[in-house]
Amino acid sequence: MDFAYRIIIGTDSQQIKGEGTNFVTAVICHRVGHGAIYFWRKKNSITMHNLKQRILAEAIYSLELAENMTEKLSAKGLLENNLEIHVDIGRTGPTREMISEVTGMIRASGYAVKIKPESFGASKVADRHV
Repeated sequence: MDFAYRIIIGTDSQQIKGEGTNFVTAVICHRVGHGAIYFWRKKNSITMHNLKQRILAEAIYSLELAENMTEKLSAKGLLENNLEIHVDIGRTGPTREMISEVTGMIRASGYAVKIKPESFGASKVADRHV
């Protein structure tokens, strides 16, 4: 029996007063119609006072991991489809002005991209561990 899989990468961040910025990147392996499993990593960075800087850093962390995973999975013949990157930006709120810049950067790197409300990899899964 063949199953359809989606591999999703999403990053979210949060400013922690006096400690810098926490970034959490989640990797979700979704067997369509049968649930998912995810893994996450947390990274602390310098304080980023600018929202645009944080959103771009989130996208870059996701892209770096996607590139690494694509290289390793393709070499083993395990990646049939491109990875999907979820970003924590949407058409409402202060991030709406960054949509074309961030999604363009991800698409130019060869990946599918989802924004809110479809970007659960960043806005729900990674956000849970920030």
